[in-house]
Amino acid sequence: MNNQSILGFICSSYEQFFDAEKKIADFIMEHKKSVVDMTVAQLARASGTSDATVSRFCRRCGFKGFQSLKMDLAKEVLEEERDSLQVSNEIDRQNLAQSLQNILANKTAEMTATMGMLDTDNLETILRILEHARIIQFAAVGNTIPVAMDGAFKFNQLGLRSVSGTIWESQIAHTYNLGPEDAVLIISNSGASRRLLTLARGAHENGARVIVITNNGSSPLAQISDYQIITATREKLLTGDFWFSRIPAMMVIETLYLLLFVSVQDAKSHIRRHEDSIRQDKMI
Repeated sequence: MNNQSILGFICSSYEQFFDAEKKIADFIMEHKKSVVDMTVAQLARASGTSDATVSRFCRRCGFKGFQSLKMDLAKEVLEEERDSLQVSNEIDRQNLAQSLQNILANKTAEMTATMGMLDTDNLETILRILEHARIIQFAAVGNTIPVAMDGAFKFNQLGLRSVSGTIWESQIAHTYNLGPEDAVLIISNSGASRRLLTLARGAHENGARVIVITNNGSSPLAQISDYQIITATREKLLTGDFWFSRIPAMMVIETLYLLLFVSVQDAKSHIRRHEDSIRQDKMI
């Protein structure tokens, strides 16, 4: 699970589960404290599945069996209690104070889990690729486009030539002009976008290196990429459906930006020059 929490893994892998496995996932997300004290048979009965399905689900989550899953889940529950996170997954307009606490706790957990899964050796390699790339293309489709646009803006401020776009046809046209000195950084929640897979293959054909930021480490995009940064999401816990939270991906971009800021030559002067050019647009 790449050091990812159980709930984080369930959220990021939910759409890959079989229907019966989704029933188990739903029950664990709603009753995590109760599951810690259950047997395989009890969880199977409570989720409307079978003992064999529970065992298969545990293996899908990277555990040898239900006992191993329960031990890790118990640790997560204890950590939340230790940190005094008196929260639930409920969002209710009639109880805004508690809802705000629930949202904050889940978003904090997303970011904490994402940072915890970053491998420093892998991260250092990615940073070296980015700081020496001739051109960095930030690619995304759908609701991850704002993350890509923000990344290109930040990296250009550092003096790293970067591009992004909102139209996929324009993005793929640019990819076909890249070469071995360039890098493509793809942001994709599912890691299964056909258009981004086409883009990644095109980048590889031209010798460019491909880096993917995704929730799904076993996705097609993660498998085809040269380097991966895996993010955590808990959005399903709050919405009941599988939606993409941009916050972990944007935090990864911010992390890359800050680490490059302290190492890229003349980064400060590049940012200062940019700020001076837009200063006249500010009222104060």
